[in-house]
Amino acid sequence: MPNSRLQGVMKRAVFGFASVSLSAMAANAQEAPRVPSFNLHGSPGLIDMPTAETAPDATLSTTFSYVGDTMRSTIGFQITPRLAGYFRYTALANFVDNDDWDDVYFDRSFDVSYQILRESKYRPALTLGMRDVLGTGLYSAEYLVATKTLSPGLKVTGGIGWGRLGSYNSFASAGTRSDITLELGGIPTYDRWFRGDISAFGGVSYAPNDRWNFKLEYSSDAYANEVGAGQIERTSPWNFGIDYRFKNGNQLSLYHVHGTEVGAQFTLSTNPKFQGIPGGVEPAGVAIKPRNPSEIADLGWTLDANASSNAKNALGVLAAKEGLVVEAVKLENHRATVRLVNPRFGAPSQAIGRLARTMSRSMPASIEEFVIVPIANGVPMSAVILKRSDLERLEHESADKMLAEASIIDGYNLGLKPNDGLYPKFEWRLAPYVDMSVFNPSQPVKLDVGVRASAEYYIRPNIVLEGSITKKLAGNLDKEGRSDESALPRVRTDNDIYSREGDPAIEYLQVAAYGRPGRNLYSRLSVGYLERMYGGVSAELLWKPVNSRFALGAELNYIQRRDYDQLFGFQDMTTVDPETGAKYDIPHVNGHISAYYDLGNGFHGQLDVGRYLAGDYGGTISIDREFANGWKVGAYATFTNVSAEDFGEGSFDKGLRFYIPLAPFIGQPSRKVNPVTIQSLSRDGGARLNVRGRLYEETREYHEPEIAKSWGRFWR
Repeated sequence: MPNSRLQGVMKRAVFGFASVSLSAMAANAQEAPRVPSFNLHGSPGLIDMPTAETAPDATLSTTFSYVGDTMRSTIGFQITPRLAGYFRYTALANFVDNDDWDDVYFDRSFDVSYQILRESKYRPALTLGMRDVLGTGLYSAEYLVATKTLSPGLKVTGGIGWGRLGSYNSFASAGTRSDITLELGGIPTYDRWFRGDISAFGGVSYAPNDRWNFKLEYSSDAYANEVGAGQIERTSPWNFGIDYRFKNGNQLSLYHVHGTEVGAQFTLSTNPKFQGIPGGVEPAGVAIKPRNPSEIADLGWTLDANASSNAKNALGVLAAKEGLVVEAVKLENHRATVRLVNPRFGAPSQAIGRLARTMSRSMPASIEEFVIVPIANGVPMSAVILKRSDLERLEHESADKMLAEASIIDGYNLGLKPNDGLYPKFEWRLAPYVDMSVFNPSQPVKLDVGVRASAEYYIRPNIVLEGSITKKLAGNLDKEGRSDESALPRVRTDNDIYSREGDPAIEYLQVAAYGRPGRNLYSRLSVGYLERMYGGVSAELLWKPVNSRFALGAELNYIQRRDYDQLFGFQDMTTVDPETGAKYDIPHVNGHISAYYDLGNGFHGQLDVGRYLAGDYGGTISIDREFANGWKVGAYATFTNVSAEDFGEGSFDKGLRFYIPLAPFIGQPSRKVNPVTIQSLSRDGGARLNVRGRLYEETREYHEPEIAKSWGRFWR
């Protein structure tokens, strides 16, 4: 049995990983395609060995497995129909001789696999995979595997492996291969790939029905490190297992492996593509009201001030019932221009469609052109121009036909001034919060829970005073990490001190001003306590044409480090390494130039180049896969002029991020999103200021490419 330290560690790790996978426990709005069996490493496979199968496109899985004194947690994502990636966190008890860690060794690794050939009537599926391409090398292995369905439920698998998968009963060699475990990790070990001994592995699985699956495999992994450390005893390469699949697709497995060990595994799986569309049970929008042809040419209303006022008031009332805010309306003989704020719908096209319906019921009959100007941060984003006759003609046709008739142009100079009495405006809320840090070697999951009070005072539509105060109720973020050593200014690794001394704390308190300095241009200026560790001034400028997939931005920050208590004071910008006494200065100035591009097919890329908090220079590459229902799954990596040795464990900053919308789970429209970021390790290199209100996301939301993506919601 594993020791109590390992059990406690992995309970916390399970909690952290499960925060990403809660969606898997929710009932899908649509039934997702059936997923294959997952193995102990969290990828499609038999027991320990891989198969050539792939999960359905966009499958997001989380696997928790336990064998002997080893526990693994793996997050997997089917990036494309053929390409998949897996991030794994492993705790091995009795693996190292270190009393401070209670003999528990923690390992992070990343795998990729690509299906070269799909299975056909006569041809097996063929997949090329690599384990631990970014990690310490403990699980480093490459493989080529084929899987064929022989009859319903019966599948056979065979493959060859290198590295760990070539360590037992090898039949050939491809040169020498280092087996040294890297202390820092995080660096691709190119010199090992497809080198060393080569072994064969294989197995068979039989599923008599949709619930049960029986598996037998021959493993080519000798588990030399674990056997050598005395962690396990391995007497046989034959492993046996049984899966039970729940109705929702989740998998529970029991195994007998190595001839001596018993193991168990649980896999949660979900698919963002099939998590439903935001909303769905909310009341339908009002029907389009056709005009009487005899009234279309009647302009008599233009001579009656009450008629114009009544039309504007009626629109405001109808829009409010839809959860929309009409801040201003301008009526002309044949055109109505509306200033729209959307606090409810995550899909911008649904907000536009709902407003267009209400306009058809409230605007005078002579008005043929509806100009809807979405407002974000108090400034106009775009202008969506719709013909009323098209709305009347196409209400019961597909949304695509309406999109073909619509025009989307820059909203610059089209933003009406809001009606009197709307500003200044005050909003506030009280809610619980969770602040989490993962993968610190001695504290795999650290988190604080508490209460957050936040408020916004809109001095003008585009100028807001905002702040947040937190009170911690419980947590362990204040616990020190394994080592205080840092070869860089401590811009992030003193997070434990901020957590310990900042209770209660002012998370942020700033004034932010947003603007449109020119066509295709957007601006932001933020002043105050910008985040929990830094205050100062942050300025941003974004160039984003309304019809373009490409955008450019620039951000410049002047900062001062806040006091640890996170109240109103500041401290100097010099940090001291408690291990060596070395002093490091944090620079006041940092910033980035950013390029954004919509790659198509739901993929979005971003490149940030500039100076980071610790004074290091470099760039961050981010790739996200985005779904029409608001889900996003992505990854990022930051490379700077800081060496791997100076950066410390992990070698460079990298991580996964998930944006989980609330709407698909509550069945009602909502703009709330739960962002989850999993960093491989929080270090000082590649750290960036966490300033609020960055321009790009809200700006592109109301531009043509994004509106078009969600246009299927226009008639909802």
